[in-house]
Amino acid sequence: MIVLGAILSLASCTGEKTPVYLDDSKSIEERVEDALQRMTFDEKIAIIHAQSKFSSPGVPRLGIPEVWCSDGPHGIRMELLWDAWRAADWTNDYCTAFPALTCLAASWDREMSAIYGKALGEEARYRNKNVLLGPGLNIYRTPLNGRNFEYLGEDPYLAGKMSVPYIQEVQKVGVAACVKHYALNNQEYRRNDVDVKLSDRALYEIYLPAFKEAVQVGKAWSIMGSYNLYDGQHCCHNKRLLVDILRGEWGFDGAVVSDWGGVHSTEEALNNGLDLEYGTWTNGLTLSEMGLDAYDAYHMAVPLKNYIASGKGDAKLVDEKARNVLRLIFRTTMNRNRPYGSFATDEHAAVSRRIAENGIVLLKNENRVLPIKPESVNNILVVGENADYMMTVGGGSSELKVKKEVSPIEGLRALYGEEKIAYMKGYTQNEDEKLESIEALKCAAAEADAVIFVGGLNKKHFQDCESRDRKEFGLPYGQDAVIEALCEANPRTAVVIISGNAVATPWLDKAPAIVEGWYLGSEAGNALARVLSGEVNPSGKLPFTYYTKLEDCGAHNFGDICYPGLLVNGEYPHFKRLKTDTVRRINLEYKEDIFVGYRWVEKYNIKPAFAFGHGLSYTTFEYTPVSLSRSSMKEGGKIVASLRVKNTGDVAGSEVVQLYIGDDESSVVRPVKELKGFEKVHLEVGESAKVKFEISADDLKFFDEAKHDWVAEKGTFTVYIGASSADIRSTAKFELR
Repeated sequence: MIVLGAILSLASCTGEKTPVYLDDSKSIEERVEDALQRMTFDEKIAIIHAQSKFSSPGVPRLGIPEVWCSDGPHGIRMELLWDAWRAADWTNDYCTAFPALTCLAASWDREMSAIYGKALGEEARYRNKNVLLGPGLNIYRTPLNGRNFEYLGEDPYLAGKMSVPYIQEVQKVGVAACVKHYALNNQEYRRNDVDVKLSDRALYEIYLPAFKEAVQVGKAWSIMGSYNLYDGQHCCHNKRLLVDILRGEWGFDGAVVSDWGGVHSTEEALNNGLDLEYGTWTNGLTLSEMGLDAYDAYHMAVPLKNYIASGKGDAKLVDEKARNVLRLIFRTTMNRNRPYGSFATDEHAAVSRRIAENGIVLLKNENRVLPIKPESVNNILVVGENADYMMTVGGGSSELKVKKEVSPIEGLRALYGEEKIAYMKGYTQNEDEKLESIEALKCAAAEADAVIFVGGLNKKHFQDCESRDRKEFGLPYGQDAVIEALCEANPRTAVVIISGNAVATPWLDKAPAIVEGWYLGSEAGNALARVLSGEVNPSGKLPFTYYTKLEDCGAHNFGDICYPGLLVNGEYPHFKRLKTDTVRRINLEYKEDIFVGYRWVEKYNIKPAFAFGHGLSYTTFEYTPVSLSRSSMKEGGKIVASLRVKNTGDVAGSEVVQLYIGDDESSVVRPVKELKGFEKVHLEVGESAKVKFEISADDLKFFDEAKHDWVAEKGTFTVYIGASSADIRSTAKFELR
């Protein structure tokens, strides 16, 4: 490869001025255009498809470097072999694992999103990755989706706002955030085959807003298409999503990257907005009969070159793709001023722990079972396989090779002292392993000062894992019986669920304390122990609805056509051998429409186990009634909603104040209320703080399908201020005139 210095020296020797594309004083657009006009057609074709599993070529002749991508949203993935999905067995790629994005969403804290993005960007930069494949912004439509743990919850407003600081801080380090998976990738089951049908209202109100926020406010430099189809076209080359909406309506100027192996047509890839093709297998296809180098067989390689040579395609579209990829390179690797980054540092571990502590959710705490103060106990019984199980492995593309992972049992022993902690496995995923009886567990629990059960899901197939959905809503491995026995034996039992999804809780009334512990990353055990002991006061809030039963979720109320979808001939697709594209197509209709999560349960007065936005504290907070700056406003005006929140308990803590708005007299069916603001405030004992929200007409709009535009109708609106979607502390009304 010709290095940059050599090119500069050559220009100097010949008396030629430094090329514009190498001149940092020029704008990126000037540099991109200069480089583009110097490139041959073959060089343009080369930079728009992969050369290895995770890289695509630059332009060696011009000293323009390669693009190197890395999974994932929670940490920088281990190095893989050039052509195979196997570890390269490096010894210097042990990373920091950050909490799963569901945990970040549960913090409801923009500061946590910012420090997450900064630290993750620094790790990517140190490893010389210039595209980070994250964050994931798909909506939590069903708790069976195996990849929900990689996303930011069920509400588009929350997901969008929490993504922006992450994206901005990653990119400040000179690494492109690649927002994924655009769009409608809301299940893993048959993700390559499902053809999603939904109303434009659902598309624009629920499934697109977080992506729009990431593009227009976060200014994301790249975006990844999803595996599924939308309206008959694969999303990696879907004209409506990529050309009409992403570029046309939102003004996106970054690079569109395919998901690995998500490209199916040279013609559609050329015409429908894809810029950079990556593949799953060595060639992404099965085209050995072409006699080509593996990566030359990609849809956007030799097949594209031949397609244009035949007169069927427009070469100007190749220029546009090359331009977008060049812009990506000039924003990242060709930026000489970007910092060097850092990797697997103590500082990053501290960031990971802080995010984890802010995201852990205290769901229930009767009789103040929690916190368990170290000085108040002599012996604690810890039960559950997840207490001593690595959660950074598995899960698909987000699997990490970590420098360290502190397990819950390690964290508890370190905080309470080994002599105070007894451990019994209680359940196991290994069917051949023999355990102690339920009676033995009950006897041990009865003798303990406190019991901590650590269970939930893991990242194996059919739990929280890429490419597979969960088979059931309930907990696996017979955990329910273990939980019930422990709660019966000891009234000081705390149940900790490790998961990225809601789970069935048939023991809800019997368990005095319940904690949602997520996948917490490298410092998981330390963060969890600090919350359980009271060193940290929990402040997380649920980013999705915790249903009592699966049927309480809107996606599971209309039969198989709504989830998991039906074959084109109307048959259920499970275990079917699919041989042709026609048979492979699975129809999936979002019949619940805009009523996802709390919107659904409020529409039908369903009581969930735990509501969206719910989360308790070891202290208490008092809200004053909300007041509005005015009783009416016109289009273009604003109303300020304000209140005070006071810590009325006996320990310092943080509260997430949530603003929802409902339309009292709409001409179309609308949710009872929708999230339109949130603020997290930290308060010392007895301290109070003023919380303010600005409300504009944009917060009142719905998507009018007939007008293809956002509309705010005149009339009365209600402001709801709450500690969750179900815990509304005060309301106020105003008029839009």
